[in-house]
Amino acid sequence: MTKARDIADNAGQGGSASNVIINGAMKISQRATSVTGITSSGYKTVDRFRTSIGSAGTWTQTQNAVTDLAGFRYSLKMACTTANTSLSAGSSLQMNTRLEGFDIQQFQKGTASAKKWAMSFYVKASKTGTYIVELFDNNNNRHVNKSYTVDTANTWEHKKIIFDGDTSSPFANTNGNCLIVQWFLAAGANLTGGTLQESWGALTNANRCVGQVNLADSTSNTWEITGVQLEVGDKVSDFEHRSYDDELARCQRYYEIADIGGDTYRISLNKGSTGASYYWAIDLRTTKRVKPTCTITQSFDDNLTLSVHPSATGLNHIGIKNATGGSTDTRALGELDAWTADAEL
Repeated sequence: MTKARDIADNAGQGGSASNVIINGAMKISQRATSVTGITSSGYKTVDRFRTSIGSAGTWTQTQNAVTDLAGFRYSLKMACTTANTSLSAGSSLQMNTRLEGFDIQQFQKGTASAKKWAMSFYVKASKTGTYIVELFDNNNNRHVNKSYTVDTANTWEHKKIIFDGDTSSPFANTNGNCLIVQWFLAAGANLTGGTLQESWGALTNANRCVGQVNLADSTSNTWEITGVQLEVGDKVSDFEHRSYDDELARCQRYYEIADIGGDTYRISLNKGSTGASYYWAIDLRTTKRVKPTCTITQSFDDNLTLSVHPSATGLNHIGIKNATGGSTDTRALGELDAWTADAEL
C-alpha cells in the first residue's frame, strides 16, 4: 500500500484531523475580550461560542490568556460572580457552538454507514466532579450525552470522548443550525432526573444532565476550555491548529466587526436634490452565511446622515443610504468609524 493510499484510508480515523469546530483554540474574539454581569443568553466574547443561561447565577466571561498549557495561548473562561446554591427545576448554564448542516455531512448521520464522533478538549475547573457534554441534533430533536470528570482542581486536563454514530434521522444539508455541541456547567431537576442518554435517542430533557455538578454554587468557581476538536472516527487526533487569518475568516462568515479607530470610511455626495435617495455599498471581508443584520456607527455628518438599507444589503456587502434625503449643498459628507454584520446561527 502506498503512503498516499494509507493516509486516505485513515483520514478521519485519528491522526489526520478534520476539525469541524471553528475557533476551537479561542484565538478570535471580535466582540469583546471580557464581559461582566452575564445573566442572559447570547454570544459574549470568543467567536462561535455562545452562552445559554437561565436562573443559574451571574457570570464574567473572558477570552483568557493561557500561560500554563503548551501550544495554546487562549481559553474561554467562565467565573461565577453571583452564586445560586439552590437551582430551580428549569435552571441551566451551558456553553455551546452551533454547526451548519453543510459542514457535518461527513458523519453520514441517518445512514447505515453512520460514523462515530471523536471529541477532545482541554478543560480547567476549580470544582472537581462530573460534567456533561452533549451533541444535539437540532433538525430532528435527537441527542446523545456523555459525562467527563474534572479530577484535579485548577489543572488543565485533556478529555477524549467517543460518541456512537446515529443511523436515524439525517442532518439537513443546509446553512441552518443543524448541530449544537454543548458543555453544561449547571442544570436543574428538569434536566437531571432521568438516566443519562449515552446513545442517540429522541429528546428527553430529564436524561440530558444526570450527575452534573452545580458550578454556580460559589463565587469561587471557574471553568475554562480550549483546544476543542470534533472529527469523524473512533480515535482522537492531535489538535488541528489553524492560522489566525484562516480562523478569522471562518468566524467572519457568521459575524464581522470593523472598527477602524482613528481612521474613517468616507462617503460623499456632490450637489444633488433635496428629497432624493442615494445608495452606497460597503464590501464585507467574507461572504456571510445568510444576509446579515447590520449596524453602522457614524462619526461625522456634514449634511449627510447615513443609515443601513436592509433591502440593499447582501451576503457580501452592507447597503447604505442617506437617511436625511438629498442635499443641494455643493458637497455633503458622512464618515463611518465602525460597522457590524451578524449572520450567526
